[in-house]
Amino acid sequence: MSELQLLTWMPLVPLLATAGVIATDKSPNVREAVTIIAGVILFALVVTLAANIDWDNPTTLVLAEPLPGLRLAFTPEPLGLLFALVASFLWPITTIYSIGYMRSHKEENQTRFYAAFAVSIAAVMGIALSANMLTLFLFYEILTLSTYPLVAHAGNDKARRAGRVYLGILIGTSVGFLLLAMIWTWHVAGTLTFTQGGVFSDEVSPVVLSVLLALYVFGTGKAAVMPFHRWLPAAMVAPTPVSALLHAVAVVKAGVFTILKVSVYIFGIDTIADLAVSDWLVGIAALTIVLASAIALRKDNFKARLAYSTVSQLSYITMGAMLGIAAGAIGGGLHIAMHAFGKITLFFCAGAVFVTAHKSKISELNGIGRRMPWTMGAFAIGAVSMIGVPPFAGFISKWYLVGGALQTEQWIAVGAIVISTLLNAAYFMPIVYAAFFKEEDPQHSHGEHGEAPLPIVLALTVTALATGLIFFFPGVPLTLVDQMVGG
Repeated sequence: MSELQLLTWMPLVPLLATAGVIATDKSPNVREAVTIIAGVILFALVVTLAANIDWDNPTTLVLAEPLPGLRLAFTPEPLGLLFALVASFLWPITTIYSIGYMRSHKEENQTRFYAAFAVSIAAVMGIALSANMLTLFLFYEILTLSTYPLVAHAGNDKARRAGRVYLGILIGTSVGFLLLAMIWTWHVAGTLTFTQGGVFSDEVSPVVLSVLLALYVFGTGKAAVMPFHRWLPAAMVAPTPVSALLHAVAVVKAGVFTILKVSVYIFGIDTIADLAVSDWLVGIAALTIVLASAIALRKDNFKARLAYSTVSQLSYITMGAMLGIAAGAIGGGLHIAMHAFGKITLFFCAGAVFVTAHKSKISELNGIGRRMPWTMGAFAIGAVSMIGVPPFAGFISKWYLVGGALQTEQWIAVGAIVISTLLNAAYFMPIVYAAFFKEEDPQHSHGEHGEAPLPIVLALTVTALATGLIFFFPGVPLTLVDQMVGG
């Protein structure tokens, strides 16, 4: 299959899966089989593209040209392929998890859930393959709209309020800031095409570049940089598979992917390094990292703690992009993948506990590890990876991020990583300790139950194993992010 055909089919496969899911509404087994098969096919397509692409002469697929010189187009590049690999690999695994969760919890509107999930994956493929900011913006907005029904899935007042916050912040920031930054970039540079080294000439003033960079960072609301982070904890009213989609597979990764891609291909790493505003943005990201970690420490609700942990971890990537050095960009790119596997494991485990033991508070989890050893063992692996301890994936990306911060003498970044690492340990490890070493509280008895349903356990086991395997075999992500910075 040619590169052009692969670029065509990658977003089409999940769209066809959407049609298949809707058509098989009355046959749940067939509906879910369609989703899993589509996920496997999509992953095979992405792997094929990654294995055969000619980086010296990548193919461009033009979808449309709404204005002269302004095209909707796909052109593969290394960071986008890494994002596509992660999302396409986790889609069928999340589907398997969803089968166990949605059926055990007797969720309504399951066809709508699987259909919206498939559309969101199609949007992710569009974002990952975007040749320019116009294409990325289009699919970024499609992702926001397609995930809204998932956030508001429960249909109650709380879910509808969360959906309004979700749409309000994400569309407000993208239209108010991101779109303005794009139009301004077009006016100044005459192009929105992603270009190695950036698109701005030396004639553009540092003041203009500084304002533009700030607009891009705060306009990408999906990156959850404070103060535009509230949508993420609010969205935790959604079912756990949706939380996994938001935090690991698609939405937040689309945000930090956009910031990193803009920093490398619109501004260029060297330009970032020369802008004084980048130091302020490093500081804001560092503040987000530490404050979100401190808030997570105080949360007793399982998913709320994980949500604020995500807010913190995302700003590692933003901070890496703003360091203006290859090591920072590499660390940020790696953290897109490393965080995905660790955090999806944690959310899978939280959902397994909720479905099986009906517990949503951390204070109620004493002794649950003896009843659910696979689930809480996987949680321990995900937690250690989030802390950044070898031999798990999170260590690798943190290594590059700390290295980049030390090279640029950004001591606030070094401090933020050190403090947040300690806070990560403080809010994750007591959960593991209580699950395995504390006696079950009679007031919060877990009842008579064992492990979660098999599809749930299977999914969280696979992602936990992947979190360890990436540490020992980091070749693919390392090669791609090195290629991204021109290595």
